[in-house]
This record gives sequence, C-alpha cells and structure tokens, in this order.
Amino acid sequence: MSSSTPTNPSTADKWASGTILFTGVVLILIGAFQVLTGISAIRKDEVFVVGAEYLWKLDLTTWGWIHLLIGAALLVVAIFLLRGAFWAAVIAIPLAALSILANFLWLPYQPLWSIIIIAFNVLVIWAIATRRETIHLIDD
Repeated sequence: MSSSTPTNPSTADKWASGTILFTGVVLILIGAFQVLTGISAIRKDEVFVVGAEYLWKLDLTTWGWIHLLIGAALLVVAIFLLRGAFWAAVIAIPLAALSILANFLWLPYQPLWSIIIIAFNVLVIWAIATRRETIHLIDD
C-alpha cells in the first residue's frame, strides 16, 4: 500500500541541508578572498605593509602564491561540497585549518582581514564537524 502524501523532511534534515548550503557558500567566499589576496600579493600591491621585526617574514610573492593555492583549493572543495560529495566535507576541515594557519601568519600584513577570515574558517570547521554524516564517519 503506497501513500499519496509526500513525506516531509524532518527539521533536522532541513537544518543539515541549510548548514551544507551555508558552509559551501562561506567556503566559496573564503576561497575567493584568498585568491584575490594572493593575486594582490603576487603583484606586490602597495596595500601590504609589515614591520621589520616579523619572525615568519616571507617574500610577498611567496605569501601570494600560498594564499592563491589555498584559495583555489577551497573553491574546488566548496563546489564539490555543494554538489554533495562527502569527500569534500572531509577535505574541507583540514583545508580550513590550513587557511587558519596561513592567515594567522599573515596577521602582520592585514590584521583585521586575517582575523575575519580566521573566524569564517572556524565557522566552516564547526558547521562541517557537526554534520550528522561527518559524525557517523567518526563513529564507524
């Protein structure tokens, strides 16, 4: 016997799908910002200024390539995350952590912007880590 009434998704399912959409969009934004920062640093933009006493001081072009590569990887992972690829959720967590590290080291160049990107990356890690599918992976 089949029911003619469609099944309504539960509130938890709606919440999970909304979280995935939110996470994917935030990852796209972070990736785009990282790419733009990288391009700007590679071009040796005059916006970036740092004091002389910086322990992790790398050439501005090197920092640009680091941000560009991390940003491109975040964009790719975000697109696949929005398409429902589970591997993208698993890869997004360490990639967001790497982005946090890069932006922490980038603090002397753009302190406020780095803190904003770090906060968004923490939000992405939280959103993915609290997904039901990701938790089941850990339990198995």
